Amino acid sequence: MEKSRQTLTVRKERAILVGALLRDSNGSDDLAELTALAESAGALVVDRFQQKLRTVHPSTYIGKGKTLQLADRVKRFKADVIIFDNDLSPAQIRELEKIVAARVLDRSELILDIFATRAQTKQAKLQVELAQLEYTYPRLARMWSHLDTVTGASGGPAAGAVGAIGTRGPGEQQLEIDRRLVSRRINELRHELAGIDLRKLREIKGRKDFFQICIVGYTNAGKSTLLNALTDAGVLAEDRLFATLDTRTRKWTPARGVEILLSDTVGFVRNLPHQLVESFKATLEEAVNADLLLHVIDVASPEVMSQIESVNQVLSEIGCGDKPVLELLNKVDAIKDVGPLETIQTLHPEAIALSAKTGLGLEELRRRVLQHYKGREIVVRVTNSLCDGKVQSFLRAHGEILAEHYTDSIVVLDVRMGQRQLPDLERLCPQKLEIIQG
Repeated sequence: MEKSRQTLTVRKERAILVGALLRDSNGSDDLAELTALAESAGALVVDRFQQKLRTVHPSTYIGKGKTLQLADRVKRFKADVIIFDNDLSPAQIRELEKIVAARVLDRSELILDIFATRAQTKQAKLQVELAQLEYTYPRLARMWSHLDTVTGASGGPAAGAVGAIGTRGPGEQQLEIDRRLVSRRINELRHELAGIDLRKLREIKGRKDFFQICIVGYTNAGKSTLLNALTDAGVLAEDRLFATLDTRTRKWTPARGVEILLSDTVGFVRNLPHQLVESFKATLEEAVNADLLLHVIDVASPEVMSQIESVNQVLSEIGCGDKPVLELLNKVDAIKDVGPLETIQTLHPEAIALSAKTGLGLEELRRRVLQHYKGREIVVRVTNSLCDGKVQSFLRAHGEILAEHYTDSIVVLDVRMGQRQLPDLERLCPQKLEIIQG
């Protein structure tokens, strides 16, 4: 039993899922998402166990009676692991494992395990390792069986025991050594990630001359598929949770002369472990610095409303609550009953219905993005030399020519354009323009 705690993985194990919902909470008692998470980790779900609680039991979370019922199910289904859709304390996990005679994982531990299997780049691997160690540190006492005392070389703690300098004396518990090693590794990872994060932030801030869009959304909502559809990025797009953890940025040209940087981010889930949010902070910085967020919503999911709420909550946590957001109702091609879609469109009238897979609605997305790119419309009058083709080319690419007046070698243009393009125009001809409307 104790040996099984040496690993956090749940791959190829028979799992029982447990969902405990407090009576005064607004959460869902559906274990569909936990099932998807467990299957993404490679577990075989053999049973599901749900219960509504008045209060959390301090020892076992679900109470001793329900824990004994859970122990019977472990024997009946020959389960290897119990996965809770709740976050448990180290003491609760330890007590549960004693009673059910199987390994117990909570929701955060499961998500960390999935992230560990998905990480590909060095940055993602370091971020996941840091999150795992920060989760593991307060739980070391229950994870290892070698908690005996380490003594001097003679094997005894008595005074005068023979051994090298620094190894004699009463010794210390292996648990203390483990904690010290984990603490040291956490500091090393933070230091290494700090250097990577600084380079990442410099890279993001170096794009300030571009209009930046960040694709966000619930995991498996179709973010990578959308990035591929708009930019031919060729990034991995699979029908599984957390298929990609690394941010990918590509150029998108929605109109002639308009270049936009489009970034895909790691997907969100309900109750994303705070260790992951913290360690992936630099990755999520793409969203913080974006000019516009594209919130991809899986309208084919039965949990679509709670997923929208979860994404909005994470965006608020990382400081994106006030960012302009364009909601995209993705996977409309997979909907058999249009009733739920009509309800969502009523609640979110500005959202765009589309299918990143088939291309339906992408033209409307392009049009709406260009509106954000241009900003509030203004009319400017530009006096320019006929020899200066650069200014005229810019105006025709980014605006609508309303009037043209030619005098000798001078042309006066009245142009309707977006306010966001005004700084670029001012750099081209700072002394030769005036705003006549807007």
